[in-house]
Amino acid sequence: MRRRRATLLGVLGALAIVGGLFAFVYPTNTYLRQRAELGKATERLERLKAETARLERESDKLRGDAEVERLAREQYGLVRPGETPFVLAPATPTTTVPADGTSNDQT
Repeated sequence: MRRRRATLLGVLGALAIVGGLFAFVYPTNTYLRQRAELGKATERLERLKAETARLERESDKLRGDAEVERLAREQYGLVRPGETPFVLAPATPTTTVPADGTSNDQT
């Protein structure tokens, strides 16, 4: 009888421990995980708000003719009627080689 009672108390104790884990540890773990996710989401929201503000400023600038003209000239090479476009090509590098074909490298 005593052995049965001890086994029953052991099983009940183990069930109480498992129940306590489910009642306290799992919700605490879930709470901490959700809090970390909330922090990440808040940080992402702030970045998106900053990006939205930047894009709105850029959009406001594009509503003006001066900015559109500047971009058309810079990015697409467009000119107004009657203007003459000029393109500056980089100079080709000149190299000097001795007449005998040898190199003057001192390496």
